[in-house]
Amino acid sequence: MKVMKFGGTSVGKPERMHQVAQLITKGNEPVITVLSALSGTTNALVEISSHLAEGNKEEARACIQKLEAHYQAFILSLLRQPNFLDKAKAIVAEHFEFLNIITRISFSDALNKDILAQGELMSTRLFSVYLEEQGIDHVLLPALEFMRIDANEEPNLPAIRTKLAALLQQHTDKKLFITQGYICKNARGEVDNLKRGGSDYTASLIAAAVNAGVCEIWTDIDGMHNNDPRVVNKTIAIEQLSFDEAAELAYFGAKILHPTCIWPAQQQNVPVKLLNTMEPSAKGTTIMHEAGSVGVKAIAAKDGIIAIKIRSSRMLLAYGFLRKVFEVFEKYKTSIDMITTSEVAVSVTIDQPTFLDEIIRELEPFGVVEIDKEQTIISIVGNQIAETKEVLKKLFDAIHDIPVRMVSYGGSRHNISLLVPSAYKKETLQLLNKGLFGLE
Repeated sequence: MKVMKFGGTSVGKPERMHQVAQLITKGNEPVITVLSALSGTTNALVEISSHLAEGNKEEARACIQKLEAHYQAFILSLLRQPNFLDKAKAIVAEHFEFLNIITRISFSDALNKDILAQGELMSTRLFSVYLEEQGIDHVLLPALEFMRIDANEEPNLPAIRTKLAALLQQHTDKKLFITQGYICKNARGEVDNLKRGGSDYTASLIAAAVNAGVCEIWTDIDGMHNNDPRVVNKTIAIEQLSFDEAAELAYFGAKILHPTCIWPAQQQNVPVKLLNTMEPSAKGTTIMHEAGSVGVKAIAAKDGIIAIKIRSSRMLLAYGFLRKVFEVFEKYKTSIDMITTSEVAVSVTIDQPTFLDEIIRELEPFGVVEIDKEQTIISIVGNQIAETKEVLKKLFDAIHDIPVRMVSYGGSRHNISLLVPSAYKKETLQLLNKGLFGLE
């Protein structure tokens, strides 16, 4: 069994959907295909939901009308035969009737989740109609019948495995299955989701649940690159990464892969391949147990970081001081990315500002609290780089003029992280690209 996930850009145009159909029908191996919403759809649905939450119903209706026009134009290019085109028009009408109805009822968080689910539901249903038109035998597996999260909003893998196995057992004569990424049901049985980037998570969870031979993530770039191609002029694709290396890169800013995607695949040792829908012959990146080589593999950058320093010569060395500090962040469910300590101060970074004021207020009794916003974490990732000679020398030689705010070294064998002001992000990435990879 193979799992193949296609993101929004891979299904965002009718011709790309046609190409996806070709990719998933190559070979004789059974395939579960996971689709995201058409590119731009989730953003539009978020906008509609925001308007409704604010009581701006006319603005919401205008957004709904605009999005519906996009889908009507989309299906005219997707399909050719009148009977299948009529079927697709009925699907689009059904979903947009729902969106229009909700503008007349009270808004709630549960309703918001229903709104956000419409993108994946439409993309998979329309793709299924296209496969029908092409005479391609397949089964549409509703993710809401098997994808589950628990009371802590974490995937319930045992339930997913049981429910998915039961559904697949009903179709033992079929080899091609289509399902939705991102959406799920929660512990209360309500429609919910796996948050942004959740389609990657869906694919990995399915791959773990069925013990797939491989989980393929198809995007619009040929694998994980050694640096951010949107910022740095010259980058190269990485052929092989370990699960640990990939997890570090995904968490610290590599946009091609959602951080949550690694864990389920790693648990079941399912290789993950990052491939390019626009260049299917490109080798891409394989993520597996073995790292393949030692040394620096890639650099990633994570923006929107806030540094918090607590200075307290009186309390820092006191027993239990750090525990009390961390309990404040735990109370507000705010995770810490980096931490450094000295005899008189502790500095941490967070990427979630929602409860920043409350956190500062509770930290102030411990000492003087200083805040630095608009910071960026630059992570240098590679197998055993903390133990590889010359890495630190090359790294700091390359960026000797950059004002580094914090350094995290030794916490992981695979990661050295720097905190720099976001204004220096581009320069830092370019200097490291030259200093560590010889690329300009």
